[in-house]
Amino acid sequence: MKLFLGIILFLSASLFAGNPIIVVIDPGHGGSDPGHLSHDGKHLQEKEINLKIAMKLGHYLENNIQNVKVIYTRTTDIYPSLDRRVEIANQKGVDLFISIHCNGSPSENSYGTETHIYDRSSKESMKWAKLIEKEFKSRAGRHSRGIKTNSDRGNTLQVLKYTKGTSILVECGFLSNPTEAVYLNSSKGQDLIASALFRATRTYLQKKYPNLSFQIPQNSEPKTEEPRPEIAENEAKFKVQICSSSANFPTDGDKFSHLKYKVHQVEVSGKVKYKYYLGPFKSKSEAEDAMKNAQNGGYKDAFLVPL
Repeated sequence: MKLFLGIILFLSASLFAGNPIIVVIDPGHGGSDPGHLSHDGKHLQEKEINLKIAMKLGHYLENNIQNVKVIYTRTTDIYPSLDRRVEIANQKGVDLFISIHCNGSPSENSYGTETHIYDRSSKESMKWAKLIEKEFKSRAGRHSRGIKTNSDRGNTLQVLKYTKGTSILVECGFLSNPTEAVYLNSSKGQDLIASALFRATRTYLQKKYPNLSFQIPQNSEPKTEEPRPEIAENEAKFKVQICSSSANFPTDGDKFSHLKYKVHQVEVSGKVKYKYYLGPFKSKSEAEDAMKNAQNGGYKDAFLVPL
């Protein structure tokens, strides 16, 4: 019996070798279909927010997990029909499918996140959905309205019904709620929502495929000499790394505008091309204050770097 199980596990691992898990990300609406609008019409339309969150999620997956391939149903302001979205997913051999939306209500008092599955017999979708709602609360600080099904929603949830892989649809908050509309329109809010989705998806993959490594090796990035900050060498003692990315973000752009301290960019070799720092600082207490500011500003993994 043990030999049989060992053979099954070996074959399963061999099956996935060289064949990444296919994650299809579907930014809801698009083109002539704007989706929900904010309570006052002054903010981005739902289709725009959906796309921003979708692209951020894809970026997190592509840069922080190996053995995963990300496919989008759209990357620009176009409207693929529901049939076309399903077709894209199924043609690509989808393993995980996530459709990203924002909610709306006649009442400005409605708020919170929801994760939709087709029905409660969708066991794998239910597991993923539970992880997502958990991360929406813990990572993004959102109020969870729970997991819903097609009967709760009152429609067929076509993209979930006909997609062959494990599939979910997320409602990231209510654009009809003034406070939540501001959050969803902010770069910080979008980052936190995408980060919550990423963390939940990573956990789900690790549990579903225990024999497949999703961890990018720590030594995969060649060591390089980073330029020294413009401060006297005998004075600089710490800096704070807030994030790393393959994307070249302007240090004075919206991504960092809410932080108290000036952001510096350092270019490195490897898959992660850029690292972003605060500082340098002369004292550890000052550096710790900057680190806390970054963590409170959404960069939960910020850490001190001794110089």
